[in-house]
Amino acid sequence: MKLVIAEKPSVGAAIAAVLGANKKRSGYFEGSGYLVSWCIGHLISLADAATYNEQYRKWKYDDLPIVPQDWQFTVASGKEQQFSVLKDLMHRSDVSEIVNACDSGREGELIFRFVYEQANCKKPFSRLWISSMEESAIREGFSNLKDGRSYDNLYQSALCRAKADWLVGINATRLFSILYHKTLNVGRVQTPTLTMLVNRDYAISSFKKEKYHVVRLDVGGVAALSERQDDEAAARHMKAACEKSQAVCTSLKKEKKTVAPPKLFDLTALQREANRLYGFTAKQTLDYAQALYEKRLLTYPRTDSKYITSDMQDSTKELITGLCSLLPFMRDVKLQADLTRICDNSKVTDHHAILPTAEFLKNGFAPLAESEKKLMTLVCAKLLCAVAAPYTYEAVTAVFTCGGYPFTAKGRTTLCEGWREIERLSRAVAEEQDEDAEPEAVLPPLTEGQTFDNPAAEISERYTQPPKAFTEDTLLSAMESAGKEETPEDAERKGLGTTATRAGIIEKLISAGFAERKGKKLIPTKDGYNLVAILPESLTSPQLTAEWETRLTGIAKGSDSPADFMRGIEEMTAGLVKTYSAISEDKAKLFTPQREAIGTCPRCGAAVYEGKKNFYCSDRACSFVMWKNDRFFEQRKKTFTKAIAAALLKDGKVKIKGMYSTKTGKTFDGVVLLADTGGKYVNFRVEQNRK
Repeated sequence: MKLVIAEKPSVGAAIAAVLGANKKRSGYFEGSGYLVSWCIGHLISLADAATYNEQYRKWKYDDLPIVPQDWQFTVASGKEQQFSVLKDLMHRSDVSEIVNACDSGREGELIFRFVYEQANCKKPFSRLWISSMEESAIREGFSNLKDGRSYDNLYQSALCRAKADWLVGINATRLFSILYHKTLNVGRVQTPTLTMLVNRDYAISSFKKEKYHVVRLDVGGVAALSERQDDEAAARHMKAACEKSQAVCTSLKKEKKTVAPPKLFDLTALQREANRLYGFTAKQTLDYAQALYEKRLLTYPRTDSKYITSDMQDSTKELITGLCSLLPFMRDVKLQADLTRICDNSKVTDHHAILPTAEFLKNGFAPLAESEKKLMTLVCAKLLCAVAAPYTYEAVTAVFTCGGYPFTAKGRTTLCEGWREIERLSRAVAEEQDEDAEPEAVLPPLTEGQTFDNPAAEISERYTQPPKAFTEDTLLSAMESAGKEETPEDAERKGLGTTATRAGIIEKLISAGFAERKGKKLIPTKDGYNLVAILPESLTSPQLTAEWETRLTGIAKGSDSPADFMRGIEEMTAGLVKTYSAISEDKAKLFTPQREAIGTCPRCGAAVYEGKKNFYCSDRACSFVMWKNDRFFEQRKKTFTKAIAAALLKDGKVKIKGMYSTKTGKTFDGVVLLADTGGKYVNFRVEQNRK
């Protein structure tokens, strides 16, 4: 009997169906010589600090750095039952072999090994390595199972990554939270990402726009523009000179240009385009893609490759033929697919690019939710665009001279729409427009030496523009390319995070209060600014991640030592704690929430603030306070709100409605006056009472 362990229940169910394990049990399937179960994602994780020592429950500087000598693990909360199922299955006497069917990649390897080790299993295991949940892919994968131990280096790489993130995250977060009296989440990926948001927002806020002028010349229906003029008087002089002169076309340059088809989608590219066109967040796109993968309609989404392998050409050709028949917008398109552009074995590591599956061709869009339809349309259109003909056009640049000044007009004429026809048609069906698409300008026929009498000229006042705020589209792009200059060419992973984790990083920054969404824009908060300001460059720069990924890649390939890597992480953590041992009292107040005064104290004139149970004077020597559970308001079944308190402090009275007798159903409708504020207690009285 073989025990197959998948990463998620839906994947386990799909594998069980292919293997013929059709008897449903509690937490697994059984049949045809197989037991098929699952991990529910990260079933086992590194234990928290308090597991090593109860005193670590309280965050104290003297306990830092926390560096476990014998690492401990724990079952994720709420997942204990499934771990018990897996452990029992692993130790069943009739189970002779385990098959690791978790997602193919570093994290999938970690998920399985953690469960295997925690269950103290000693039985041999093999590795299923597939990129699609289609039946044919699953069958092929099981006919070519790999030796599980051949992935030991990949596991060590994943384990080092997990431990290093634990050490830096636990110690840096506790260190700066203790110093600044606020929970400050610090991470080697999310903190540099936050830094990019802060730097961009600062560049926008500190930007000083500059006015300049451009003279527009109308020559035979062609709009030709002058060079930028910083001086308005010079622009006016240019305009006057042109209106008295003849315009001459002195140069006409025509150049044929080619735009190659786009590459296929990896996860980041899919997230970027879905955000730009549909406003999907990176997490939403990942969730939709994962759901489609588990429905066997999409290949594995957490991929960083934009290519397929050469042995996939035949199946991909069949896929393209099927899509041309399935997609309405392809009915009148003549597509001669060229797969050579999308095939590159050297650029496919764990998984190939994201593709629709043969299963999708059978089912089509009908059973999908609207969001899933949009995503599938993007993926299908991208495949067809990628194998279509290039887009070719003729670029025309015309230079005119008038009044002794040069003016330039540019245009283009499409020669072969190629892949852009498919993109245009697919967008039209979805009724979506790409905001970044450049409009085409077609120039009328022109010849060198052609003259134009009495050209009209006008001055356009313009301003320099600040950089644009990050959207998830542009931030994902920045994360993908961050630190490239510090990362060796042969490194497996580059940038901040991975295709699978970048969405989660953005969500963490928002949930922690360091960034916020404003429409499509991502904006850092005040706390986000302050966090970046207090941290060392080693934690805010992408260089640390670049160094880690280089080392982790070496570990996965067997060319670097896990022990050496971890020793370096421990030394870095200890150095961080030693360097930041104390801060000034003023800096310690950096993250103190700003209180909003709701009014002034009627006794001493100081500001009055809202507390949890009352409204109190900020001057400690003054005893003025208004309690929220004051009997006057409770008797009238009226909540003593912040708005009521503010009105009383401002005008000394407020009109309110409430119930003063629940037995008779009589209501209270009158003006409450703030009175007798000089004694120990604040009293209220009524100017008008009953109704």
